[in-house]
Amino acid sequence: MAKVQTPRDAWVDAALEALAAGGPEAVRVEALAKKLGVSKGGFYWHFKDRGALFEEMLDSWEQTMVEDVIERVEGEPADPRTKLRRLFDLAPSTNFRVELALRDWSRRNRDVAHRLRRVDRRRTEWLHSLFGQFCTADDAAARSLLAYSLLIGSYFVSGAQENRSRREVLNLAVQRLLDDRWN
Repeated sequence: MAKVQTPRDAWVDAALEALAAGGPEAVRVEALAKKLGVSKGGFYWHFKDRGALFEEMLDSWEQTMVEDVIERVEGEPADPRTKLRRLFDLAPSTNFRVELALRDWSRRNRDVAHRLRRVDRRRTEWLHSLFGQFCTADDAAARSLLAYSLLIGSYFVSGAQENRSRREVLNLAVQRLLDDRWN
């Protein structure tokens, strides 16, 4: 009977879930193996050590939450405003818990902080390129920062107001960001 290996991606996905639930301290080989229903020996088939898993987790998250999102938004021909709306429509469907855990971790880990700075730069440069198609350079710089702050920061506040849901308030904010009257 052939021995079945747990796929590498399963280890990475389980590790990202553990990170989101309990931070980097929760990413333990034994706990991941138990969750996956396998022995921890399978871990070492794919990864040299826990540090290699962390690196793979960061690579996977960056690909999924940055490059794949950009590719998905850019994948259909549309004007820049439509692409920006599509980005904000996609945002609620993402598992933002991992992003929040990474941002928290980056306060204590220089390598993670470096990675997040690179990701933030990539995302804001892309946003700037979209806004730059219908704004002045100064407005594109301001709007890209505001849009990114809204995408990241809105998860820290409820955003709901007396007669409006969080989603309604976010939609109003996005409308203002895309409004020509700001020029």
